[in-house]
Formats: sequence, structure tokens, C-alpha cells
Amino acid sequence: MSPTTIPGKLTLRNQPRWAEGGDTVYDIEISGTVYRVHEFKTVGTSSLNVLIGGNIEYLIVAGGGGGASGAGGAGGLLAGSVSATPQSYALTVGAGGSGGFNALSGVAPTNGGNSVAFGLIALGGGYGGKFDGANGNSGGSGGGAAASSSAGGKTGGSGTLLQGNDGGDVLNTSASFGSGGGGGAGSPGGDCSSAGIGGNGGAGIASSITGVSVGYAGGGGGSFFSAGGTAGVASDGGGAGGTTGNGDDGEANKGGGGGGSRGSSFGGNGGSGIVIVRYAI
Repeated sequence: MSPTTIPGKLTLRNQPRWAEGGDTVYDIEISGTVYRVHEFKTVGTSSLNVLIGGNIEYLIVAGGGGGASGAGGAGGLLAGSVSATPQSYALTVGAGGSGGFNALSGVAPTNGGNSVAFGLIALGGGYGGKFDGANGNSGGSGGGAAASSSAGGKTGGSGTLLQGNDGGDVLNTSASFGSGGGGGAGSPGGDCSSAGIGGNGGAGIASSITGVSVGYAGGGGGSFFSAGGTAGVASDGGGAGGTTGNGDDGEANKGGGGGGSRGSSFGGNGGSGIVIVRYAI
């Protein structure tokens, strides 16, 4: 591995190679310990070739779900460490889900793609419900429930234990033109508890695996009639805000959920996932 300079990072050391692979590789120093970081950002499957076994820390974030009326849920998030042996490990980065047409007919939204590393699977975020009054779908975090033109509450999709949270519900017992926010890794999506107001996206979770604190896996904001849902802003988790037109897209390589949309428009696409590993050198 040749020495490489990356702005804001240390130059790679000339020393026996510990592992190979990744879109970006750099060194960081924390409290006197130097770590090598490998970031896998490209959607699809690639390899981490471990040449010297030892402890590896990981962050695995799946793709966020697509929005429709309800917002997309964030991709599942897993963080921890594993004892790796010298071998080639297949790592998969999940794609963001597609936003759907906010109507009873037409293009349906989709869940985000799973991200996989070391036999662990982070599940893609659930898609948001389509108008009129559909439930959100389950996933790493659940998608938000859709707005309804008639009475009756709807339910956000379920999140996955230790990966994410539920999408927001539509609680109104009368006609509601607001929808639920997508769930995030840090908190559930906000409910639509007042007619015309979309639920906020669930918060993401901040990770410092790269040496700086970055938020991942925030839920998308629900669509609205007169006031808006917002993204998972608590930890900058990459979720998109809800709108009165086409929903905004979740941020790439953060696993944020797509924003909800209103009227004859499309919900936002979910953001793609990421896999990051590091080890002491």
C-alpha cells in the first residue's frame, strides 16, 4: 500500500500491510494510538482482504427507505468489533430505496438495500406509505404512515431491534393531510398528531469511527399540507425533509430515509449505506 495523503488525515505508514480494500483508506491518531480506516462507499459487494488477524471495529449502515406520502425509514445501523482472521471478507453496501408516486396507483416506493459485513446484516430502511392512508413498511427503521383523506389512524412500519426504530403513525381520527416521519437509528419517527402537519424524521446516531463525529441513519421527514416535517436533525443522520412537492433524497453513504411528498408527486429516494472498518496499527 503506497503512502497516500488525504486532506485532514495522516499519511499512510510504510509498514507491513494489515489489510487491503475499500474506496478510501487513511490513518488517524486518537490518544496516542494510530488506527487505519477503510471506508467502503460504492453500492454493491467488494472485499476486505485481511492479511494479519486481529481486532477490527466496524460500522455497518444499510440503505435508507424510499418515501411516498409517508417518509422512508433509515437503514439499519450496527456498530461493534470482531476478531478477524487472515482471509477475504465480502462486504456489501446497500443502495437507497426508490421514492414512490404519492397516489393509489403508479410507482411504489421500495425498501433500502441491506449492508453486510462479517456475517452481520444491517437491514434496509422501510419505505413510506402511499396516499391514501397506507401503513409504512418495516425495515432497519420503519417507514412513516401515509396521509389520509378520511378518518382513521395508520401505523408506521416496525424497526428492527438493535438496528433502528419504528416509523411515525398518523393519529388523526378525522381527515389528515400530514404523514408520519421515518424512523431513525436513534429515535422513532414523529407522528402526525395534528391535521396538516407531517412528523419529523427520527434522529440518527453519531459515530466517531473515522476520527470525527458523523451522524448516520436518520429518518426522512413526513409530507405536510401547511407545515413541515424535518429530517433526523438531532445527530445529522442524513435523512431528508418532507415537502409540499417531490420529497428530498436522503444523503448518500449515510443511510438516511427519503422525504415524504404531497399531491401528485414522488417521494424522495433513500440514501445509500456505508461500511467502515478500522484497526490499531
